[in-house]
Amino acid sequence: MFETLKKRFIIKLILVAPDLDKKMRIEIDVSNYAMEEVLSIKYVDRRWRLVAYLLKLLNEIEQNYETHDKEILAVIRELEVWRHLLKGTKFKFEIWTDHKNLEYFMKM
Repeated sequence: MFETLKKRFIIKLILVAPDLDKKMRIEIDVSNYAMEEVLSIKYVDRRWRLVAYLLKLLNEIEQNYETHDKEILAVIRELEVWRHLLKGTKFKFEIWTDHKNLEYFMKM
């Protein structure tokens, strides 16, 4: 089983190095207890490839936030964590979230 998994990880590209000359995308998903964030780039084969993944548990106070506040908190944290990459990118990056109310903030 271990050898099979090892081969699959080697054959299929899982993580790629960040490339500031490629399009970047941030995807955010927040639950009641945690926030997951993914940074991807559009790779040479025109598919989105994972660059980095972040999982952050919400503390007791953050767990009581409204859903839209949790989502915007995730956006802010993501921008802080990957600021060094996003500031130097050649293209505008996208932020994907599944919370409709945040469209107002994204347009600002």
